[in-house]
Amino acid sequence: MDGMLDPSEGSVGSASATFWGRRDARGDGPLIEHAPYVWLVLCLAALVVGFAKTAIGGLGTVAVALYAGVLPARESTAALLLLLLVGDVVAVSKYRHDCDWTLLRHLIPGVVPGIVAGTLVLGAVDDATLRRGIGVVILLLVGLQLALRKPVVGEAGSGWPWPARLGSGVAAGFTTMVANAGGPVMTLYLVGQGVDKRRFLGTAAWFFFGVNLCKVPFSIGLGLVNRDMLVRTAVLVPLVLVGAFIGIRVARRLHQSWFDVAVLTASAISAVALIVV
Repeated sequence: MDGMLDPSEGSVGSASATFWGRRDARGDGPLIEHAPYVWLVLCLAALVVGFAKTAIGGLGTVAVALYAGVLPARESTAALLLLLLVGDVVAVSKYRHDCDWTLLRHLIPGVVPGIVAGTLVLGAVDDATLRRGIGVVILLLVGLQLALRKPVVGEAGSGWPWPARLGSGVAAGFTTMVANAGGPVMTLYLVGQGVDKRRFLGTAAWFFFGVNLCKVPFSIGLGLVNRDMLVRTAVLVPLVLVGAFIGIRVARRLHQSWFDVAVLTASAISAVALIVV
């Protein structure tokens, strides 16, 4: 049938699948019928990933919502992870000298437990529940980012106590494993430390490069990575690079406040869509 996905064409897990799209056999995932629409969404998400990695990390939640809206939730997490790694490589190459390694060392003890907890959730929760959960997580993180817009009292660079740093690491590891939505958590942490723009971008770049590399074995162990996903990722890589290039240019002239409202509004709309659809 023209423009329709034949349920008999291949399978991954419990869902019918092809390189161009897939239909969830249980009926609890998005029904993908028109390949051009799917590819339009995936291409837009790839551009957003590149831009978010080199300019405004909070925008990454939009890519999370776009992917989860057209792919089964577990698959969307793994598929987006591969694109995020491409963006991470670009961000690290650009901002490699701007990392604050002391701030990163404070996060590491909590990150691994957070990733492990996220892996357990991915292996136990069905697609529909996970998709709605991703939406709730994004809404909560948008609320946290809105709170950050209020003036912060205290000296820039003042350190957080170790329980707060540990909690930030756990939250970052968990949200990035479950929903690739660790960006807002990292924003909370770095803004709370009073870092400047370049140090913010450099520290976030190295953090997510390392964390996303650690997530790859977990995703493979859950059976989320397959050949079609790798091919699809290869097709989308050029768009990540284009988005990253645009982000680098924008970051040079970036007035953060101009972007905050648009980014948070887009994230909130995407989160609501995931919850109600």
